[in-house]
Parts: sequence; C-alpha cells; structure tokens
Amino acid sequence: HSSPDESEDQDLISGFLRIVDKVWFFSGLGYPDFGSFDCVKDSSSVVEWAQSSEDNPHRPIDHQLSYETEWDMINAVSFRRKVHSHGDVLNRKCGSNHANDRNKWAFSFNVCDLRSITVKCEGWSCITFRLKDGTALPAIHFHQGGSTAFLDSLRKLVQINESPDDENVLIVSTYSRAFSQSFENLLDDTNYGFVQKFKKDPYTTTLGGFSKVTNYLFDAFRVPELEYHQRPAEEVADLLGEIIPGLEINQQEEPGFEVITRLDLGPRPEVQRRGPVAMEEWAKYQDSEGRITNVPHLKDVIFKGGLCHAVRREAWKFLLGYFPWNSTHEERKLLQKRKTDEYFRMKLQWKSVSEEQEKRNSRLRDYRSLIEKDVNRTDRNNKFYEGLDNPGLILLHDILMTYCMFDFDLGYVQGMSDLLSPILFVMENEVDAFWCFVSFMDEMHENFEEQMQGMKTQLVQLSTLLRLLALAFWNYLEAQDSGYLYFCFRWLLIRFKRELHFQDVLRLWEVMWTRLPCQNFHLLVCCAILDSEKQKIMDRKYGFNEILKHINELSMKLDIEEILIKSEAICMQIKNCKDLPHSVSEILGLNTVTEPSAALETSEYGILESPQTSPRSTHRQDHVISNGHSHLKESTHNGCKVAFIS
Repeated sequence: HSSPDESEDQDLISGFLRIVDKVWFFSGLGYPDFGSFDCVKDSSSVVEWAQSSEDNPHRPIDHQLSYETEWDMINAVSFRRKVHSHGDVLNRKCGSNHANDRNKWAFSFNVCDLRSITVKCEGWSCITFRLKDGTALPAIHFHQGGSTAFLDSLRKLVQINESPDDENVLIVSTYSRAFSQSFENLLDDTNYGFVQKFKKDPYTTTLGGFSKVTNYLFDAFRVPELEYHQRPAEEVADLLGEIIPGLEINQQEEPGFEVITRLDLGPRPEVQRRGPVAMEEWAKYQDSEGRITNVPHLKDVIFKGGLCHAVRREAWKFLLGYFPWNSTHEERKLLQKRKTDEYFRMKLQWKSVSEEQEKRNSRLRDYRSLIEKDVNRTDRNNKFYEGLDNPGLILLHDILMTYCMFDFDLGYVQGMSDLLSPILFVMENEVDAFWCFVSFMDEMHENFEEQMQGMKTQLVQLSTLLRLLALAFWNYLEAQDSGYLYFCFRWLLIRFKRELHFQDVLRLWEVMWTRLPCQNFHLLVCCAILDSEKQKIMDRKYGFNEILKHINELSMKLDIEEILIKSEAICMQIKNCKDLPHSVSEILGLNTVTEPSAALETSEYGILESPQTSPRSTHRQDHVISNGHSHLKESTHNGCKVAFIS
C-alpha cells in the first residue's frame, strides 16, 4: 500500500523489495584501493522498493549486487495505491528523485534510520517500516512469500528485538546501540565501527565474520557514515592487537621468551610425491578380520599421495579416529550400531522441541537461525548441494543441529558448516558424517571458542616459524604493520576450505589427518604459500592494504600438489637444522617423546605413534560420547614456548 493506512478500494501496484549491502567503490580494477583508506564508498546498507515495469511485472529491475551476493534479498511484493498528500516529501526523504509515474512510489532508506517494523499476517505477511524521524512508509504485502527471509537478511545488518508492548512490532537498533544495551559502559560510541562489532560480540563477529569467509577484512574496515574519514594503516593494525588480546607477536621484551639468533637452515631438500592410494592397495593393509596392519607405513603413503575417492569413505573414518585402527569388521559394525542409536537420540532432542518451547529457548532459536542461513550458502556450486530442496542440504542442517545437542556449550558458530560439508560429501551417510565431524571438531574446537585461544596460539606459532624460515620477509611484514599475520586467519580457522578447490580440500585434509610429517603441519602449509609469494610482495613494495588484497586474491588459484611438496621440503629442512630452537621443536613436535614404549612404532618421519590410533583419537575414543570437551581440558597446545628470532 502507498501509505500505512490501508483501504480495500486501492489499486494494486507490484514491485520489488531488496536489501542492498553497500560496498566499497573501487578504482579501475573492481577491487578496493588498498593503497589508502580514503577511497569513496557508501557507508552502510539500504532497503529499497521500486515498482516493476508494466510490460514485465515479474522481472526484477536491474540491480547492483552487494559484496556478499547471498545477502541480497529480492522478493516480489505488492501494495494498493492510495494518493499520499505528502508523496513528494516522502520520496525526497527516502532518496527518490524520479519524476516518472513508474517510480512515483519508489523509496529507499538507510537501515540505520529504521526505528521499528510492524509485522502483520492477513493470509500473507504485511510489513510496515517506521523511521526514526517518525515517518511511516507504505505498507508492503508479501503476496508471494519471502518476508521471513527478508527479515533474516535484515538481521545481519541491525539488531532486531520484539517489542515488550506489542508482539507485532519489532524494535530496530544499530550495532553500537545494541551493544550498549547488552554490555553497558564497555564501549562508547566514539570507537571505530569494526571495533564496536568486535567488542559487541567477539564470539560471533570475529569468528562468525571470518568463518563466513566472505573476506571479513573488507567488511571490518567499513566505518559508520558519521565517522567516515581516512585511517592510517598502522592504526588499523594496532586496533587488531587491542581487540584480540594476546595477538601481539613482536614483544621480545616479554619475560620467558626465547631469543634466537639467525640460523643457517641449510639447503631445502627436494621431495617427491606419489599417486593416491587405490582400493586394491588399501585392501592389502587389512588382515582377514579387517584390522589395519602396518599403520605407520599406511599413513606414510597416504601423506605422500592421498587417497582415491573410492577409498575415502572408509579410510577417513580411521584417519579421524571414528574407527580404531585395530578394530575388526564385527567390532566396527557394533560400534556403528551403537553410534547410530546415540545419534538419533540426540537428533530427537531438537526434533521434538515444540514451537512453544523454542520460543522460550533463545539459544536453540539462534543456533537454528544461523545454521539455516549458513546451510543455504554452503558449497551450493557442488552438485551434492546444488538446487532447491536438496537432500544434501537437509542432512547438513540436521547434522549441525544435532551437534548443538552433542556440544551445547559451543553449539554452532558460523564456519562449522564449511568443515562438515566435505565430510558429508565423502561419507554420504548422516550418522557416519556426524561422528567424523565430531572427531574433526575435537581438533578444531578451540578455533571457534569465545576466547579464540586456538587462533591466537596458531598465529603466534606461525609467526615464530616464519621468522625462522624467512626473517627478511617477516621484517618486511612487520614494517608494513602486517606482522600480526591476520591475513592468515581464514586459512587457519577452517583449514584452507575457502582457499582451494573442493577436491583439493579433500586431498589436503586427508594428508593433514595422517599427523605427518610433524605436528601442526598446517602451519608449514601457510609458510609454503607465503614463501611462494614473499618475493612478489617485497619486490612490488606492497603495503598493508595491498598485502591483504594480494593474499585474498590467492583464493582458488593455489596448486595443492606444489604446496604439499614445498611444505614437506620445509619440514625436512627444519629437521636437518642443527641447534634447532627449542620453541620451534615444540611447535612441530620434534622432541616431545624421549623414550618410546614397546607399543609404539616409528614412522618414516620419526613421529612416534600407536599402531592402533592417533594420539588425539586415543583420548577421543574413550570420551567422545560422555564429554565432547574432555580433550580440551588436557590440551596444552603442544606445550610450546614462543621463540622470536632476531
């Protein structure tokens, strides 16, 4: 309707409603001008309605996509026309300068100017927007559905809460305002926009922002409209250190740190990889009862070549610790039966929650909302998940919801769907995929915890390794205020899931799950990528912003085999180094075991391990059902001290 007041004799006018997430306007290349922070941009998002053309009322008008295209929401809507005595004022207030009739009732407004939303149901949903200056915009009727999805998209941009006085009214507040309501006196309104987002809710903003993996830094550097002005790159870098305590990685004066002089690592050896393990070769490692034999050698060949896809469904269960290496066929059948019963008991817990119960359980409601949003945009280009009502999407949703029942303290954090997707793709079985995901999350758990301790530790460890391997490059990064290495955050958070093509992710993960050739091999993968790019970054004299842009553009351009070859070569180079710093040895687990027991076997790479199970999965097999966090209580992050090399 063309006004908040509706009457039955009004003419029907159809149009399109959308949320446009305003983004950086770039010069020339279509990317941010990372050379400075004073590039022209729109400062926030707007809601727009425009009338559809008379000759094609069902075709949306051309629109500019936002940076995150999945946030663009376009729904067919309609309202009945009524002459508005203040139409010109309304159009001018809402930013419409069109004079023709077709755009007479078009309007748009900044989401920051929105005060409330009235939602009514009249056989279909009807929404009325009211701005902070008291203006009530024309009522929007969603005759073709989509109002829920529209509001969900809007919630990404502003805080929306039910009014205590009227159940049909939703109160809208901006992020800074919502923050002050939840954490009084913690921040004032003069801080940078992305500082507000970090401190408002570091759990979902920092981890959620990165793990949505839509280039979080692009989003984080947007500043509120009233606060927009140029910020030096070094100020932004300093803010990251302030916001994420413990992320500083250049504090040589801190007591207890090991100061190491420059080391001669010697030449980097050449390494060769082999072909993947095929089904026939896999079968040779099983005895007549199904036990896996010569586990260290099997892990060696998996590390060297990966697995054929036909082998993955079975082999991943062993690599992730779901199946014990020394279990028989019969024992694994019994295990699967027991795990199936347990899984569906947990699944029934959330499936049986009534609507009335869920209304009073905000955490479950929030978990479900996050999962539904993420599932709908996870690997949709993969045939296993493409299309509407895809059974793969349903399984992805159900497994993540059930994981919330398994580990309600952690629940769901954006990014976990990226870790589950490849596992479900390989397993093609709901129960097996769930328990393999549980095992993977045992390892990745601290990446998603509120304090981000796992991420802090890994970034510090990565800095230590990079200084050992490429001191000149590290010094260059430090000089460009990039010594924090936060451009590697996404790599570490979800194990390169968004940096590699899907099949390459499968190869990398199965190689890393062998735990060879050292602990924290994924950190050497980071070093290998940076080693390949360091000369280009220094020769072109990239600054803070150019480095971010360059690293981001590596996504989907990386060669997994080249990376694995260089990563292994770096590991061998470090192992061959005399007088290796103790801190580096501890990060890579090169001197953690001094007296092998009779039950342990040594692999080609000198890693001591049980022939039955990996070090992590030994504990996990005993406690994965009773306590999904038990391993974290005993974790010491490899007990590493951080070494800084000068």
